[in-house]
Amino acid sequence: MEYLCLDLEGVLIPEIWSEVAKHTGEEKFNLTTQDIKDYSELMDMRMELVNSMNLSMSDLNNLVDKMEPFEGAKEFLDWARDNFQVTIVSDSFYELAWPLIRKLGTPNMVCHHLEIDQDKLKGYKLRQNENKKKVIHTLQSLKYKVFASGDSYNDIQMLKEADFGVFFQAPKHIRDEFPDIGSVESHQELKEALIKRSNFVQITR
Repeated sequence: MEYLCLDLEGVLIPEIWSEVAKHTGEEKFNLTTQDIKDYSELMDMRMELVNSMNLSMSDLNNLVDKMEPFEGAKEFLDWARDNFQVTIVSDSFYELAWPLIRKLGTPNMVCHHLEIDQDKLKGYKLRQNENKKKVIHTLQSLKYKVFASGDSYNDIQMLKEADFGVFFQAPKHIRDEFPDIGSVESHQELKEALIKRSNFVQITR
C-alpha cells in the first residue's frame, strides 16, 4: 500500500498562531513558515511574544478548542485513510494542536513537543532536525511509495523527497520559487491528483 504524508496547518486546519494574533492583536503572530524559512527563528519569536504577553498554555488551548478544521478536511482525510496509510507530518506541537486533531478523527501525527511548567510555556523541543525529510526517507526505506502535500517553506524537503509531492494552496511567491513542484487548490483537486498517481483500486465513501 502507498503512503500519504500531509502537513497540518494550511492543509487540514487554519494556522493556529493566526488565531492567537486575532485574540491578542499582535500582528507578528501572523507570520508563518510561508514568511520565515528558518523554523527555529520563527518559534523563538513566538515564544518571546507568548512570554512577554503572559499567555498561558490554558489561554492557547482555549483558543484552539474554538477552532474548526477547514471545510471538507475531515471528509478528505476519511477518504485518504481508507485508501492510503496516512500520517500528518507537522511542525506544530502535540500539546497545541490536539483539540483539532481530535476533530479530524485522531489521525496518526508526527510533530514536536512544547515544554510546559505550571501552565507556562518554557520552550519547545523539536523531534529531530529535518524531521519531515527524514520521515519520508524512513517510509521509503520500508518500501512504501510516498505521496506528500504541504503549503510552506518547511514542506519543501518533504515534497521534493516524496515520490510525488504537491503544494496545497501555497502562496504565489513560494510556487514561483519552486516551479518544479505542482500545486492544487482544493481537497478535491488533491484527491484527484492522488488517484491519478495511485496504483490500487480506490475505495469510495
